[in-house]
Order: sequence, then structure tokens, then C-alpha cells
Amino acid sequence: MNVLTAILLALFYCIAPAGVLWLCRKVKIIGKIGPILMLYFIGAIIANIGVLPKGDVTLKVQNLLSNAMVPLAIPLMLFSFTFRKSETRDQLIAMITGLLAVIIAVVAGYPIFGSHIPDAPKVAGMYTACLTGGTVNMAAVSKMLGVEGQQYALLNTYDMMVSFTYLVFIMAIGIRLARRWLPVKTLDGYDAEAVREGMEDASRNPYKGMFSARGVSHLVRLLAVTLVVVGLSAGIGAGLSKLIPGTFMMFFILAITTISIAVSFWNPVHKLEYGYDCGMYFIYIFSIVVASMADVRALDFSGAIWIIGFLFFMEVVSLSLQLLSARFFNVDADTAVIASVTYINSPPFVPMIAASMRNSRVLMPGLSIGIIGYAVGNYLGVLICTLLS
Repeated sequence: MNVLTAILLALFYCIAPAGVLWLCRKVKIIGKIGPILMLYFIGAIIANIGVLPKGDVTLKVQNLLSNAMVPLAIPLMLFSFTFRKSETRDQLIAMITGLLAVIIAVVAGYPIFGSHIPDAPKVAGMYTACLTGGTVNMAAVSKMLGVEGQQYALLNTYDMMVSFTYLVFIMAIGIRLARRWLPVKTLDGYDAEAVREGMEDASRNPYKGMFSARGVSHLVRLLAVTLVVVGLSAGIGAGLSKLIPGTFMMFFILAITTISIAVSFWNPVHKLEYGYDCGMYFIYIFSIVVASMADVRALDFSGAIWIIGFLFFMEVVSLSLQLLSARFFNVDADTAVIASVTYINSPPFVPMIAASMRNSRVLMPGLSIGIIGYAVGNYLGVLICTLLS
């Protein structure tokens, strides 16, 4: 019975994006909302109305799919990548200003919220690590600071809830607002004004022809190369993490990105069709799975209002500072937003937001910035805790 439940649940997660994509092409208003946001809404709804099977089976399926989809998507989306040296200026500025924005937001919010939060310096340090790197950094810093497992789990849950709200805001109106206020560069062959207004034709079906003989041939080769890249990257990550404990995710993402970029220069792979769209579909699956894990009913809000308020303050202030610095340095809108998302939500969410933007150009900058965040997150977390103690 458990096996059947797992199979049916996995099939639902894998097929649901196809249904949403069909609706986006057929229903104009849904097409304007976009598949990513629609899948997020559907996932959040099913998570909180009690229709998902209860127990470890559901959690195992969710963890398996959420952990597998992004590593598979990144190579597929990068194989068609073409490096442009002219874009490095904006990436570097966004990376530095994004880190500074998080640090300033944490330090500015501490006097307001710190006195109401038990072990406030440790909480600030853990969230600094999380908002510059990711959950893996938060877990590492919690161990370094001697935080109990139960407290860490609760703080991590609050972060997931607030970060989910942040992502919905970014996808619903944040990207559009940033494009109205900051420069917009030409993206993926569409003129800047069309991107600014979000007027890409939602009725276009990028998967048409994918299952023809030619399409299947291309997909088989792409997936074979992808599995090799992921396997090699996992081996590299596992090996290096033995030398430096707690760094598997950082080295894993770094290896996937580096090897995928190297492979993208190999014409037999670079010229294969449907890689980007196949990677996008994996991100659609990731979107609905992650959203369906956000069960608000399971949260205990008693005494947590100040921690949640602190998180909201940090994320709002860091995003605002990121956009202000982008305006000052003339950084384009999508690079600024993807940098903020990378820091606040971690690199696995970069492909999802790049897909929501309909801009594959920001995929590489987002992943690069995220790797830096993974590398410095632990140091910054401990530093902030020490300074505020």
C-alpha cells in the first residue's frame, strides 16, 4: 500500500505541471499568472487542506523529488548557455551589494527584535548564514553555536514560511516592479520593452515535437550526459566534504555548474534541442513539490511573532537595499532580483525564478552568486553572532 501511495503521489507531482502548462496556453488570465506561480498556489493549497496522505511515505517522496529535480535541471538549462564577458560587471556588483544588504538588514533589525528573542545573537547568526548561503549553512552554524536540534528545526520552519511568502511576492509582482524601476536588458531574443511588460506569448508550446523521433533522440542524449555530470559532481562533493565537513552541497552545486559550463562548449551537446525546456519542466515539478511541503497548520506560532517579524524585516530590508544599490550602480533588474533570491532562498531556487522571469541569462549569475554565498555563509553567521553577543 505504501509503495502504491508513493507511486501515485510521484505521478501526481510529475503530471500536474503538464496540466498547468496546458491551462496557461488555453486560459489567458492563467497564462499571465504563469506556470511557476500557479504550481506554487496549487502546492500550497493541497498542503493545507489535508488531501495529501499523512506519514513518512509522503515526506520521502517530497524529499526525493525536491532533492533530485534541481541537480537534474541545472545541467540541462546550462548546456545551451553562451557565456558573455560583458555581463560580469553587473554580476560582481550584485554579488557584493547582496551580501552587504543581508548583513546590514540583520544588524539593523537586531536592536528592534533582539531583546524579545531568546538566544538572539545565535538566532541572528543562524539566519545570517541562511540568508547568505542556505539551509546547509544554517544547520552548520547551529552546530557550531551549540543550538539544540529542536530549536534549529523550529527556526528553520519559520524561515521556510517567510521565504515562501517572499518567493510568492517576487513571482507575483516583484519582478515586474523591479523591471519598471531598474534598467532592463535584452533577454533571450525578446526586446526589452516586451520583457518589461511581461508580454511573451503564453500560448507558445515549447514542448511541441519533443516526443517525435528526433526529439526523443536529443532528450536521451541530453539526459545521459546530465546523469554523468550529476554523478561526477556528487562524487566530487562527497570527496571534498570528507576533507571539509559540512560542505557537500557547496561543492556539489559548484561541480555541477562548472562541469555543465565546460560541456556547453562541446558542440555535440550544445546544439541538442529541448534541453532548456526539459530542465524547466523539472523546475515545475520542484515548484509544486516544495510548495506542498509548506504546511502552515503544523506551525506553533506561540512566542514566535518576534522571530517571524525579524525574518520579514531582514528579507524586506535586504531586498530593498539590493534594488537601491542596483539603481545607483545601474545594474539590470533581473540580475538584482536573482541575486536577492539566491541569497535569501539559496541557489536551488535560482532556476525556478529564472523560469518565472523567462530569462535564462540570469541562471548562470544566480548560481555563481549562490556558490559564493555557500562559501562565506558559515563565516558570516559566526561573525555576526560574535559581534552581537
